[in-house]
Amino acid sequence: MAEAEDVRRIALSLPRAVEIDSEGFDFRVDNKGFVWSYPERVPGRRRVIRSDIAVLFVGDEAEKQALLLGEPDLFFTTPAYDGWPLVMLRLSEVDTVRLTELVTDAWRMRAPADPAR
Repeated sequence: MAEAEDVRRIALSLPRAVEIDSEGFDFRVDNKGFVWSYPERVPGRRRVIRSDIAVLFVGDEAEKQALLLGEPDLFFTTPAYDGWPLVMLRLSEVDTVRLTELVTDAWRMRAPADPAR
């Protein structure tokens, strides 16, 4: 079972990753988001930042669908994310080894070709 602090530790270990000010967690590389807390929206209510759910950049629709269909216990989406290469990850259902892989993959897709630049 992973937690927000695991996301923070993994994300900040990646080159050029920075955390921006938010109610939960929000990580960027070269101003491009790669993992952040899920801003849950319920009609008629103020949004709630869910630090128990991570939003991950996955690159494209094919990867998104593969994750959603292949591991529905871990990943989900909502209509607000239709057309976006993003999935939501239930942190309580993932171990830190898999979380490291997922966060690193998201970072890799958003980082410049030469992250040392």
